[in-house]
Amino acid sequence: MARRADQLGLHSAMADRLIPMLVGAMSFLAVLAIAGVIAAAALAAQWQGDTGAALTVQVPDANAPAASGAGDRKGAVLGVLAATPGVTGPKALSDAELDRLLKPWLGEDAQNLALPVPAVITASWSGAGSIASLRAALDEAAPGTLAETGARWAARVAALTASLKTSAAAILVIVALVASAVIAIATHAGLAQRRETIAIIHGLGALDSDIAGRFALRATLLAGFGAIIGAGLAVPVLLWLARLAAPFAGVLPQTGAPSLPPLLWAVLPAIPIAAALIGWVTTQFTVRGWLRGLA
Repeated sequence: MARRADQLGLHSAMADRLIPMLVGAMSFLAVLAIAGVIAAAALAAQWQGDTGAALTVQVPDANAPAASGAGDRKGAVLGVLAATPGVTGPKALSDAELDRLLKPWLGEDAQNLALPVPAVITASWSGAGSIASLRAALDEAAPGTLAETGARWAARVAALTASLKTSAAAILVIVALVASAVIAIATHAGLAQRRETIAIIHGLGALDSDIAGRFALRATLLAGFGAIIGAGLAVPVLLWLARLAAPFAGVLPQTGAPSLPPLLWAVLPAIPIAAALIGWVTTQFTVRGWLRGLA
């Protein structure tokens, strides 16, 4: 049965090492590229939600009298923020919190420096459009007050995510082209090795579709097997990378090994299928083109 099923000698013409090894390596890279895009998109969504809604207000000379003459400047700014629609949870950072934030740049105790340190107020911003009106109201209550949202940083994160997606798409295209080239070269080598046998069978009336189908089936099995190995080897690497990236996603390492996103688990089976499809299509075109040269 085995000899009858392999009348063209494809098991020797298309060895079971080259295609699985190279397609497996390409599949490994493809999985890493896809995982990178999924992780970047998830982190970007989280960072955009956190950063885009952040509002930071700096009040110079916070203890000086307010422009209205009632209370100090920091209290006036807090009053404006509390009365502004779209601003929630305004909170003035304590001296200890400021020291902790400024420690990497100004040392242990920033409050004891000769330089005046402005008061910092944090809040959440959900207002529509720009914050020009809020800035104007804050400047009226306490001239020189600065207010910034995280919209600019959120836009930069979105641009970075789009760039990563484009890069991953380019990597996947390159991987597919390289895998196709490898399979085409291996198929040409197999055709050259079995040239006389194929020419005789073809001359006796064997259909191009039958010969191409035999080669395509062999290439499909080898490519699919290699892709399964490559995708499987990528899983432990991704788990290790996910553990390294856990702090960026707000996951503490001591809570256990982080799991991979469900979307990635859904995509993994598609890698061997795609590799098998590339093997089938590439071999069909290669063999049919080669057979047309025999006529």
